[in-house]
Amino acid sequence: MTHLEIGFAGIGAVLALIAIRVPIGVALGGVSIVGIVLIRGPGVAAGVIKNTPFEFAANWSISAIPMFLLMGAVAHHSGISASLFNAARLWLGNLPGGLAVASNFACAGFSAASGSSLATAAAMGRITIPEMIGHGYDRGLSTGVVVAAGTLGSLIPPSILMVLYGIFAETSIAQLLIAGVLPGILTAVVYAAMIVTRCALNPRLAPPVREKIPLGRKIAALGDVWPILVLILGIVGGIYTGLVTPTEAGAFGAFLSFVIATAQGRMTRELFRTSVMEALLGTAKIFFIAIGAVLLTRFLALSGVPFFIGEMIGDWALDPLLLVLATSLIYVVLGMFLEPLGLMLLTLPLLLPMFEALNLDLVWLGVLVIKYLEIGLMTPPVGFNVYIVKSVVGDEVPLGTIFRGVAWFLACEVVVVALLVAFPEISLFLPGLMR
Repeated sequence: MTHLEIGFAGIGAVLALIAIRVPIGVALGGVSIVGIVLIRGPGVAAGVIKNTPFEFAANWSISAIPMFLLMGAVAHHSGISASLFNAARLWLGNLPGGLAVASNFACAGFSAASGSSLATAAAMGRITIPEMIGHGYDRGLSTGVVVAAGTLGSLIPPSILMVLYGIFAETSIAQLLIAGVLPGILTAVVYAAMIVTRCALNPRLAPPVREKIPLGRKIAALGDVWPILVLILGIVGGIYTGLVTPTEAGAFGAFLSFVIATAQGRMTRELFRTSVMEALLGTAKIFFIAIGAVLLTRFLALSGVPFFIGEMIGDWALDPLLLVLATSLIYVVLGMFLEPLGLMLLTLPLLLPMFEALNLDLVWLGVLVIKYLEIGLMTPPVGFNVYIVKSVVGDEVPLGTIFRGVAWFLACEVVVVALLVAFPEISLFLPGLMR
């Protein structure tokens, strides 16, 4: 076999192993090591195995990941998610589908404290879904909104996937994190518009909540959400103004979350221990997969696959729109079957050279890639966020009902992606002010 054939065979082997549920880190790393042995011999493979984990983990930028995970764990266990939904419910509950709209924006807000779509869906699902179902809301709508809005944790900063994308694409992580702000807000607004329209046309989906709430109570509820505002200002404001780097913002956000929990009287030894353990386990999982992806990148570079595909694209009319459409198709199809982190790290070594060859903005590409990964979190048969919500509701809501409810939000995603592709300024406006 030629080196190129070994490279493509390796890609096929990785996909096959993932399809049969081999852990993705094992699939990426194992195939890569075998491929390097076949191309350059066992000596080179041993050297790569020896050096790669340290070289990856020693990257200063990647220390933002455990910090963001720690911040999210403390924010969740200290009760920020509950206070967010309560405030949103009081202010938005009287709209058509008001509780679903409140859940949508509460998920968006909590995303700014968690950095993880799965964590957002799990935390908010426990609070919001029983409330909606208890008020007679359609079960598909009640679960679907949490599945969909939970994905905003990957887009709204701090986003762990954005940090990893920036490291692999060698692109400004600060600009990437800020680039997710407007697309995240746009997505939440489009979701809310769809919910209000559907429920206004079909009130049976969401029986009106006729509760007269004094203005003083509403204002008091806003006082309970100050922790999330402090975290948002500390992270987004710090990065945007250049006062802190993304790595420093992660550490500062984690510190702020501890200070807030202490100020609220909620910091206990058990909360501290649980939060640190969650951050450690999450970091270990992410690093294991990412190191496998680094090995795959080096294997593919040795095989010549990226250069071969880049040359093909270079001869293929050099049409950026066609490349973006092809990228969309790849992520939507593979996103139905693969875990988001693994999918991103599997595809970036192939796609980045193509986008660089066409001089397309890699920050804009990063937003699109994260958006496609969000869609993958909702699509069958895998749909990780769907199964997270299913674990929350148990047997009370059938899996098919959840997927039915998500379908409306997938239609919204088509609109959002079309806008992001047609108007790159939505993603690039805020980063442009930083340059």
